[in-house]
Amino acid sequence: MQTYKILIKGTVQGVGFRPFVYQTAQKFGLFGEVLNSSLGVEIVLNAAKEELGLFLNELKTNLPPLAKIDLIEVKEIEFREFNSFKIVQTKESELKTALLPPDISICKECEKELFDKNNRRYLYPFITCTNCGVRYSIIEKLPYDRVNTSMRFFKMCKKCEAEYNNPLDRRYHAQPIGCWECGPTIELRIKSEELRVEGVDAVDGAIRLLREGAILALKGVGGYHLVCDATNFEAIAKLRERKKRPTKPFAVMVKDIEMAKEFANISKKEEELLTSKERPIVILNSSLLTHNSAIAPNISKIGLFLPYTPLHLLILKKLNRPIVATSANLSDEPICTDIKSLQKLKNVYDAILEHNRKIVNGCDDSVVMAVKDRVLMMRRARGYTPVSIKLPFKLKQNTLAVGANQKSTVAIGFGNNAILSPHIGDLDSIGSVEYYKKNIETLFRIYGFKPEVIAHDLHPNYESTKVAKSFSSVKLKPVQHHFAHILGVMAEHKLNGKVFGVAFDGTGLGSDGNLWGGEFLICDYKGFERVAHFEYFKLLGGEKAIKEPRRVALSLLFECFGKEAINLNVPTIKAFSQTELNALYIAWQKGLNAPFSSSAGRLFDAVASLIGVNQIVSYEGESGLMLEELYDKGEKGTYSFEFKNGIINIRPLVLEIIKEDNKSKAVSKFFNTLIEIIVTIYKKHSNLPLVASGGVFQNRVLLELLIERFPNIYLPSQIPPNDGGIALGQTIFGN
Repeated sequence: MQTYKILIKGTVQGVGFRPFVYQTAQKFGLFGEVLNSSLGVEIVLNAAKEELGLFLNELKTNLPPLAKIDLIEVKEIEFREFNSFKIVQTKESELKTALLPPDISICKECEKELFDKNNRRYLYPFITCTNCGVRYSIIEKLPYDRVNTSMRFFKMCKKCEAEYNNPLDRRYHAQPIGCWECGPTIELRIKSEELRVEGVDAVDGAIRLLREGAILALKGVGGYHLVCDATNFEAIAKLRERKKRPTKPFAVMVKDIEMAKEFANISKKEEELLTSKERPIVILNSSLLTHNSAIAPNISKIGLFLPYTPLHLLILKKLNRPIVATSANLSDEPICTDIKSLQKLKNVYDAILEHNRKIVNGCDDSVVMAVKDRVLMMRRARGYTPVSIKLPFKLKQNTLAVGANQKSTVAIGFGNNAILSPHIGDLDSIGSVEYYKKNIETLFRIYGFKPEVIAHDLHPNYESTKVAKSFSSVKLKPVQHHFAHILGVMAEHKLNGKVFGVAFDGTGLGSDGNLWGGEFLICDYKGFERVAHFEYFKLLGGEKAIKEPRRVALSLLFECFGKEAINLNVPTIKAFSQTELNALYIAWQKGLNAPFSSSAGRLFDAVASLIGVNQIVSYEGESGLMLEELYDKGEKGTYSFEFKNGIINIRPLVLEIIKEDNKSKAVSKFFNTLIEIIVTIYKKHSNLPLVASGGVFQNRVLLELLIERFPNIYLPSQIPPNDGGIALGQTIFGN
């Protein structure tokens, strides 16, 4: 008999791992102790060598539902006497590497109890156990104990305390445990009546208001939703008008998978995502196009998700209708997480369904899409963060990666772990920058993290770069934007050696001072070589061109025809007045507020304008979504392009596309041409693994065509292809 010290790293705190260890030790008749530490879970055990092997094998093979083991370290220590097996007090250390589990949807056992009239938690909106519920959104620091969460303000009643302290109970050390007697409470505040209703009546009142066409601010896990009846087109129109969101799609929450199938065509993979414990918003092909005109104007896609909290379930079961559930925030602002920040939206909602459990860490809903059975993470947030990504090797220094400026996330890297923050958003307002800084502080606080190096984007005017430079006495490491996109995928897939990277997005500062976005790079972890890119064109009006596809298209027409472009009979020209055309030609000719760009994202905008699909967009990616609608799989034709000395000249494509009189044919040939461009350039480097990333690869049609042509292509899955994946790439550069 020897004494062994076992350190288990991974997602092993807040997931019922210690009681699992306790029960396993009881099963084998072993004595010792188990505790949470800042490094993971520590076990001290008396066992013979053979018994130890059986014990560890049981731990690996019969894990609790939410647990995940990354590493087990075993060492023999000086013999200690034990006469039982115990779960003991948490031990803290300065270095914190334990992995925090994310917020997870309600489990089947809790759902059953929620609707059981004989259960003491019947209809309780915050029912939870060790296998489900809130984690990240309530934690202030590691280790994950109740005293370190916002649940410390709720003193457990005797019944909850008995469950909490019983290692054989499903609620043993379930930190958010509570009930009607001692847990968080719910309240409905109706503005027009200056009325406040609590408990079950609050939920019933909210349902009544939804049926009447009201807009509610509903406090959830990581922030508030704005919700209304998704079958009431007047309510949806009112929400669009009040929120100043004319066409951007809304997400819809449905009560179960059967209701989801009434609204969309759902594949097996998509059903798995919808019903998973993470419960993301899943982008699906809508089967109710008339309904979709209000939810997602001009497109046949719909974002659906299932209830993930007891409160959502209570509302949807009784309402028996889908609800629009969109993040409660102003444009370019973070999601509202408390009543004070919600006041900015007081002219949007009619009532608030509020609870008194503090949201410590805001966290939006995750958004995913399945393409050819591959999962594409479009927004990595609730359910998926802050889960660690294992890196292909150990980092030399503790690294803070501050990401980019749009779809922003941050990451911390230590050892061979990278911890990514949830989606933060665009850093275009004071509020969003403050929220961004708070996310950095949260990761520092939870993990006791101190950076030795800070990786940031090349762009000096990005708010993220400014934050990086605000740290004193910490080494800064600039990383080119598109290189970081490819590095992120390399890190996720643990690729070593050189790869051939295709980075297509809207923008990003290049190492030559121009705006890149249509890049072909040979990369390894040390650096990159730019081997090809789209020929530069001018963005007329700078940032204005991002909102006005017609400006990008006009610039390309000037490239092809000079001033004669003004006389062309094409939709782009018709979108301007004669005065505007003359002024913009002078700006183009003299390069006034007209930076050079090689962006593939802007090419999508240009095509949408040239064929008359879209001249001005109301949200990012709108042109690409509208072009998706016109794609014809039966069209196999392509347009001409030239590739010479690393430059892709698309002027031949522009000349041919303006002669096309069939929009669907034009769009289809454009998509096909993009694939042919990738094929042509990759042929010269086909000995290298092919990697693709960047926001343009969120386009379902382009992605399907790419996977069909290159079945073995490496794509982002755990991280978004958009700028939300930049931080992971920055973390690993130079190591």
